[in-house]
Amino acid sequence: MIKLIASDIDGTLIPYGETDLPQALFPIIRRLRAAGIHFCPASGRQFHSLRILFAPVAEEICCLCENGAILYGPGREDTAPVLSKTVMPREEALALSQAILALPGCQILISGANTTYICNGTPEYVQYMRGSKGNRVAEISAPDDIREDIIKVSAYCPQGTAEPMAALGPRWGESLHMAAAGPDWVDFGLADKGIGLKGLCAGLGVSLADTVVFGDNWNDVAMLEAAGTAYLMAGADPALKARFPRHCKNVLVILEEILKELGA
Repeated sequence: MIKLIASDIDGTLIPYGETDLPQALFPIIRRLRAAGIHFCPASGRQFHSLRILFAPVAEEICCLCENGAILYGPGREDTAPVLSKTVMPREEALALSQAILALPGCQILISGANTTYICNGTPEYVQYMRGSKGNRVAEISAPDDIREDIIKVSAYCPQGTAEPMAALGPRWGESLHMAAAGPDWVDFGLADKGIGLKGLCAGLGVSLADTVVFGDNWNDVAMLEAAGTAYLMAGADPALKARFPRHCKNVLVILEEILKELGA
C-alpha cells in the first residue's frame, strides 16, 4: 500500500526552462494527505526554497533537501522536525570549494542546513539564487568563513557540466558522490536521494516497498533504485531508460491514477 510519494522537481515536476509548479499539484497533494499518503519533494534545493515553491501546502509536506543531506517532516519552517542530516568532512568540502572557484565559467554554492553560501559570486548569480531559486543566501569572501556544518557543495556551470565533471571527478567524484543535477549543476555530498529516501522512511515509519518516486536525472538514480515503484521521466537520458522501465510524461497524471485506484 502506498504511504509515501517523493518527486524530483526540476525536469520532473517543473520542465527545464520553467520556474513554477503546476497549480493543479496542490489540491492533489491535499487529497493524497487525506488518503494517508505523505508527499515529499526530493530535490537539491534548500528547505527555505522548497517552502516558497510549495507555499500553499508547505506545512503538509515532508522535504528531502540538498539531495538527501537534510530531511524535514511536516510543520512550520521554524518548527518542522529535522529527521536526518548528513555532514561532509569539512577539510574535503573546503578543498573542493577552492577547486570549483578555480574553474573558468563556474560559480559555487555551499550549503548549510538552511542557508546557502556564495563566494565571489556575480551579482546576476546571487540574484538568480535569491530570486529565481528562492534561497536564503549569505555572501562570503572565502569558504572557510562558513561557521556551520557543510552538507553539500555545488558547481553552477551555465556552459555545461562535462568539463567541470572531468576536472573534479578524479579526486572527488567517488568519495563525495559527484552527480550531474541538470544541464548546468554538478552536486557533491555524502548523502544522495536514495539515502534520503531511506532516512525519510525510517523517520516516518514507512516501508520502502510502500513508496513511489519520480525522477529524471542521474542524481535521482539512487532514489529510483531504492523505491518500491519508480517512474523515470520520458525525456530522461536513454541510458537511464534502459534501467527503469516505467516511464512518465506527466507526474500529475500518475498521481491522479493513484488517487482513482484508492477511490480518493
